[in-house]
Amino acid sequence: MIISRTPLRISFAGGGSDLSAFYRREQGAVLSTAIDKYIYITLNKKFDSKIRASYSVTEIVENVAQVKHELIREALKHVGIENGIEITSISDIPSQGTGLGSSSSYTVGLLNALHAYQWQYVGADRLAREACEIEIDLCGKAIGKQDQYIAAFGGLQFIRFNSDESVFVDPVICSVATKRHLEERLLLMYTGITRSAESILREQIQNTQTDRDKHLSLRLMVGLAREMQEALARNDVGSFGQLLHEGWELKKKMANGITNPQIDAWYERARQHGAIGGKITGAGGGGFLLLYAEPTCHAAIINALPELCPVPFAFEPQGSKIIYVEEKI
Repeated sequence: MIISRTPLRISFAGGGSDLSAFYRREQGAVLSTAIDKYIYITLNKKFDSKIRASYSVTEIVENVAQVKHELIREALKHVGIENGIEITSISDIPSQGTGLGSSSSYTVGLLNALHAYQWQYVGADRLAREACEIEIDLCGKAIGKQDQYIAAFGGLQFIRFNSDESVFVDPVICSVATKRHLEERLLLMYTGITRSAESILREQIQNTQTDRDKHLSLRLMVGLAREMQEALARNDVGSFGQLLHEGWELKKKMANGITNPQIDAWYERARQHGAIGGKITGAGGGGFLLLYAEPTCHAAIINALPELCPVPFAFEPQGSKIIYVEEKI
């Protein structure tokens, strides 16, 4: 039996520049962190030669070609497993459609577990590249690359996306106190709204390719990601909230559905009670509302948003890892 644990993530700025529609024209960049909420994948040899895959439903099939879950099917094909395996997964918090990168965390964690099942150690860069190949190239998902890389590497990272498809992952160098101060000022609020990011991202890709103003907005968002990295490197947390706010104002213009009147009302109410900046996680439209505010304002913000559920979290320094191996003779 093999168990992998892979973190979910929060992206602060630059989201959308990890789409090929942008980075093939100029370098994209995001500032992102893994968090201490995880997806767990368990693999075990099945007593018969079938495949059992359990997620929101349970599949029991004869061979890999019959698996309906496309990520599981393509990952099994990728590592060369035809049958005789059982796959289950659980998540710490609601993840599907909530903007925390769950699909990519699932893919990275599944690949990590499958390689370990075959007694292979695979590093973070290879895990991320293989996950991108499965999600983007084989399954045709309209997503970028940031989620796979932060899930594989973990930590607080400045990630750059190059036109030759290479990706540079650089840890944000700052003091432990700076990271702690940033954590203390962040609030993560669950809206209860789940949505598919597919339509939003497809529109954003189209807009990035055809609308010069939106391409320029993405360029400004990349600049904000760099400003955030530089501020943290100076151990300056004070400007982070305003930069987060500026990024949200730009992000809202990128496609329809990123925000709506309800999200805007929640955000403005949070700002009235002390939030300096914030954003909706992921592509937008729902999921989690991330807010930056001084700790003394958190209680007032939570009380002002009784419809939302606060979710305590911390930064996670590690990426996907194997946490259990049971050897059977």
